[in-house]
Amino acid sequence: MSQTHRYLCFNLGKEEFALPLLSVKEVIGMPDITSIPQVPPHFLGIMNLRGLIISVMDLRVKLGLKPQAGEETAVIILDLGDYNLGIMVDQVNAVVELSDADIADKPMMDSSKANDSVTGVFRKDDRLVLLLNVSKALSVEDRTALSKSARAA
Repeated sequence: MSQTHRYLCFNLGKEEFALPLLSVKEVIGMPDITSIPQVPPHFLGIMNLRGLIISVMDLRVKLGLKPQAGEETAVIILDLGDYNLGIMVDQVNAVVELSDADIADKPMMDSSKANDSVTGVFRKDDRLVLLLNVSKALSVEDRTALSKSARAA
């Protein structure tokens, strides 16, 4: 019997992505962000969420996608186990429930590191949606910057 899982769908530029709902703590509007010097350009800085200091990353910049910033820009707060991370997205769309059978393997591309962050793909209406593993999108430098920003707070 096939298991079902829930995913949060969102847009980065013109592309649609999804994350496992279990890793999402909450979705908030654009917060005030404090910049941190000497971090990679995709790290926007840190924010205060009810006393908790969280690093915020622009996932569009990290994945090399053109932003479509507008009134719907939001930050998804993720629980990645050892730390929380806010990711800026252009728009949050919906929560979908998928069975294992609904999800196809990720497309085979070159062996680039960025491709590791895509774990699968599924069809939603007439579009394809990429399943994303944000932890795999983070490089060693990103993890170092995350721990630096947490210490700076």
